[in-house]
Amino acid sequence: MCGIAGIFDSQGCGDVDPQLIRAMNQAQFHRGPDEGGVYFASAIGLGHRRLSIIDVASGQQPMVSADQQACLVFNGEIYNHQLLREELIKLGCCFSTHSDTEVILQGWLVWGAGVVPKLRGMFAFAIWDQTRQQLFLARDRLGIKPLYYSMLASGELVFGSELKALQVHPGLSRELCPEAISDYFSLGYIPEPKTIFNQVYKLRPGHTLTVSVGQNLPQSKQYWDVSFAHQHEPKQAAELLVEKLKQAVDIRLVAEVPLGAFLSGGVDSSAVVAMMAELQDEPVNTCAIGFDVADFNETEFAEMVAQRYQTAHQVSTIAADDFALLDKLAYFYDEPFADSSAMPTYRVCELAKKTVTVALSGDGGDELFAGYRRYQWHMHEEKIRRLVPDVARKPVFSLLGKVYPKADWAPKFLRAKTTFQAIARDTIEGYFHNFSIFTEAQKALLFSDELKASLGDYRSISVFNEHYENFDGNDPLSLVQYLDLKTYLPGDILTKVDRVSMAHALEVRVPILDHEFVEWSASLPAKTKLANGVSKAILKTALEPHLPHDVLYRQKMGFAVPLCRWFRGPLNSKLKAALFDGHIAQSHLFNLTYIQQLFEQHSSGLRDHSAALWALLMFEAFLKKQLSNASNEITESVESVA
Repeated sequence: MCGIAGIFDSQGCGDVDPQLIRAMNQAQFHRGPDEGGVYFASAIGLGHRRLSIIDVASGQQPMVSADQQACLVFNGEIYNHQLLREELIKLGCCFSTHSDTEVILQGWLVWGAGVVPKLRGMFAFAIWDQTRQQLFLARDRLGIKPLYYSMLASGELVFGSELKALQVHPGLSRELCPEAISDYFSLGYIPEPKTIFNQVYKLRPGHTLTVSVGQNLPQSKQYWDVSFAHQHEPKQAAELLVEKLKQAVDIRLVAEVPLGAFLSGGVDSSAVVAMMAELQDEPVNTCAIGFDVADFNETEFAEMVAQRYQTAHQVSTIAADDFALLDKLAYFYDEPFADSSAMPTYRVCELAKKTVTVALSGDGGDELFAGYRRYQWHMHEEKIRRLVPDVARKPVFSLLGKVYPKADWAPKFLRAKTTFQAIARDTIEGYFHNFSIFTEAQKALLFSDELKASLGDYRSISVFNEHYENFDGNDPLSLVQYLDLKTYLPGDILTKVDRVSMAHALEVRVPILDHEFVEWSASLPAKTKLANGVSKAILKTALEPHLPHDVLYRQKMGFAVPLCRWFRGPLNSKLKAALFDGHIAQSHLFNLTYIQQLFEQHSSGLRDHSAALWALLMFEAFLKKQLSNASNEITESVESVA
């Protein structure tokens, strides 16, 4: 795995500053500590940091074509590169390395942008084409690998694998994006294509970006989307599922460095380990993180799988009050990021790196096979929406949502306030409401008058509505799966894993998100995924011969941390200081009276506001990091938003 960076002068007026490219490259050293390289030509500078995985002896980057007409920097792995190599050789291409990097470069020379849909893997890359006088960027279909870019006022396009590389450039605007702030406090992350900065963007998954000399506006184009339109249940679907999953795992076992897998004890990671064990002769290297609090500890289930397949298993137990990483998270993520499971994910990557350089994970299974509990709640709400006409449903359930007490202390089946509020809304609004950390009404209380004025009529539900326009299915479960594949998966899950794995120079491969497996799973009817209250029904049925029953059918736990307990105990004073004595209070973005209410209600045990308070704490950490790096610029940015 690697880090890429570059500067392109779209005016074609002069050379790029070599020291600036080297500094951008160095900012991502952790992504590729094995090697580094730079490339310069008129109007272009490219940088690359390498974590050597395949063709370690060669395949150095930036890679220049034999005719000197094209140069490539690439982050990722192409699992069908051998097949593409054979195809290109038949077309007359000659190769000097065994790397997948050269396959992309040669493919560009033959097929141009048509090379991208041929690639099977995870990738983000940039190609400078001297003949076309054009810079071409591409990102993989699901957004496994990141790519940030910005068109500066100078006419320069800057890009990098992480936002911190772009921030090295003195011409980058740090003006905060009000809409991104609103999205963050709804979702806990900033969805593509936005970033926390107004003039910086993430290249959307499944998209390419082209900019040429003399062209100030980059052209983005979508080359892939997942379709739910043609669903059918093939004969022997369970057996076919295992066959396709095993193939997706198999092509990800090629590496010239030690390889292993995460094993949480959940269905998805256990499935990947089972497939690996059946495909290779030597024991699979597996690792798991345990907590010293039973409610958060899954290691006994991981141990069941490890024993069944005789893996080389290692476990590390961390304290439930392991919040030493708080101050580091802002550095890892560059933007506000409120998924607290980033902390144990960091620890499991730290553990894995002790024995392997490549680890396979089970990410994506919940989105593809309806594993999240919120899917079941959503479908229960959909039944009521279908039964009760809008003319009666909206006023009745709106009233119930207002008058029903908020009973955080009660058993879940008595906590109906949020459910009533969701049922009063339509399908997308209801799902978004259930998903949100802060609802729009709560954000109206949280945000300052100045921030609300800068937002105008903007509502974060527009993020979901935009993707809804491209959905081609016809059932409500497939719809919310599609929305998660477009938002939560790349914005939260994949971002979380990429940053903390790269912090340890660890490559993580995600076979369940093989695009061919994704396309096939989307063709299965919704009833096969959520059946009679059983989530991941077809996946669990398919895996019954391969995994213990207790692993498959136990209650889903998730990779959680005890935020509620932390904020009422060991983190209470730190939280109070961050919220009221730090940059949150000075930013003029928030209503401190409402934040005080959240803090006091949570501290007293009256309400559980842990998710909301964590989001605020992470925003404070972001502001602190920015101020430590560029105090004058971020102050101007906050003032411009407020």
